Amino acid sequence: MRKLIPRMARITLIGLTMMLVLPGINPAIAKPLQGEPVHASQPRTQLDQWPLLSNGEAESEQASAQARRTRKRRAPVISWVALERRYPGVFITHGPRSTRKAALTFDDVPDPRYTGKVLDVLAKYRVQGTFFVVGSLAARYPALVKRMDREGHAIGNHSYTHAVFSQLSQERLNRQITRTDDVLQALVGYSPRYVRPPYGEIRPRQLQWAQRNGFVIVNWDVDSVDWRSLSSAMVMVNIRRTLQPGSIILQHAGGGPTQDLSGSVEALPRIIKLLRSKGYDLVTVPELLGTSASRKRY
Repeated sequence: MRKLIPRMARITLIGLTMMLVLPGINPAIAKPLQGEPVHASQPRTQLDQWPLLSNGEAESEQASAQARRTRKRRAPVISWVALERRYPGVFITHGPRSTRKAALTFDDVPDPRYTGKVLDVLAKYRVQGTFFVVGSLAARYPALVKRMDREGHAIGNHSYTHAVFSQLSQERLNRQITRTDDVLQALVGYSPRYVRPPYGEIRPRQLQWAQRNGFVIVNWDVDSVDWRSLSSAMVMVNIRRTLQPGSIILQHAGGGPTQDLSGSVEALPRIIKLLRSKGYDLVTVPELLGTSASRKRY
């Protein structure tokens, strides 16, 4: 019996090692099953990103983020390619590949630390971008939103509290969009057609709702990954890697208190020069897709 115990321990150790190595066994790296919400490959924002929200809103976002981190995956993520095929004109990651155009887009605005600096660079190089606005921050920093509109940039809806759409009921999703619509209608005089889900995460049934209500969901095909507080050189590498005609490029002009976007701001002039050297016309998302920035409210 005493001889069996070490042997059993060795077998157990081998089994545990195999679970860590073999992808079919390790639950941490196993492929999920069908039915999971669509989301980006990496979460883009830390839980403490939104300290400026009211207590109730912050708690709601915290609960959503916690649920997102701990939920059990039951199925594979539906690819963005599949969603574009299933919902043409409703779910977008890029413009026409036949055109030599690209769109610079900026999330998590307005932010008094970075948004003005990004606007300064765009003004210097006479480029119009597309800014996806968090409604609660727009209400706090209205002058920055008005400046975006005044200088010819397109404005999109990025929810009211940066909530994870896939964790919301339809009623709560509608409230996230509508509250931001109300703020932007008051500030710039229109309700945006374009919506970017925080973290890029959205469910098919939510896309159906968007389609019924005249929204277009805009994600991206080029990710600068600047939310990781990267150097300007690394931001450039990430953009070069997947740039194509018609690309929608994701950067941030706002973020959480621990995020340093100075590398992204520093890279922006180089990004503009790179794109122009390759013959790209830098346009807004509405110009890239050939539609208006506003929508009729139902």
